[in-house]
Amino acid sequence: MPDSPNRIVWGRATSSNVMKVLWGLAELNLPFERIDAGGAFGRTDTPEYRAMNPTGLVPTLQEGAFSLWESNAILRYLAHADRGASPLWPADPRARANVDRWMDAQQTVLNPPMGQVFRGLVRTPAERRDLTAIAAAIEETAKAWRIVEAALGRHDYIAGPDLTLCDIPWGVHAHRWFRMDYQGLSRPDLPALRAWYDRLCRRPGYQQHVVATPIA
Repeated sequence: MPDSPNRIVWGRATSSNVMKVLWGLAELNLPFERIDAGGAFGRTDTPEYRAMNPTGLVPTLQEGAFSLWESNAILRYLAHADRGASPLWPADPRARANVDRWMDAQQTVLNPPMGQVFRGLVRTPAERRDLTAIAAAIEETAKAWRIVEAALGRHDYIAGPDLTLCDIPWGVHAHRWFRMDYQGLSRPDLPALRAWYDRLCRRPGYQQHVVATPIA
């Protein structure tokens, strides 16, 4: 895919799904422009935005007349279109399927309880927090992270010895898992997960688009 001077990512930097795409672009060394959209920035209910993305969510990738929504689909597109192939998304069918299932599991296994924890601790005012419900959601979230912990006990990254696309969706949420203020609520010790997170923190794209972004 030739470098596009018109590659635009629509979405606010604090969105976890936007972070995925920005970090992926950094790993692929692809230039882009980002335009704030969603949340307090609005824009997502306009006819122009809905023409690109009928869900009204972020992110949306725009390349001239082409637009694409759903963060994991955007990551796959970028990795596949980038000069024909990328090690982030291996060409071997079984290796690629392994990466894909981990990407999907982030959305189906991790997102529901992790979203509840995030909303409870970050988006809910202190006087309205239900710490009992949040503690239960932390336990459910930990079950998802234990699945990743088992994989990381065998190799440095989720799908194998090297970073692939599936580390990106999980990695964005790992930063929140380790850095949110838990109001004294306990979490399990997951040493392999922590070592993986520390490895991610040494990657420039992760530092720029995840670690340096406020948890909000």
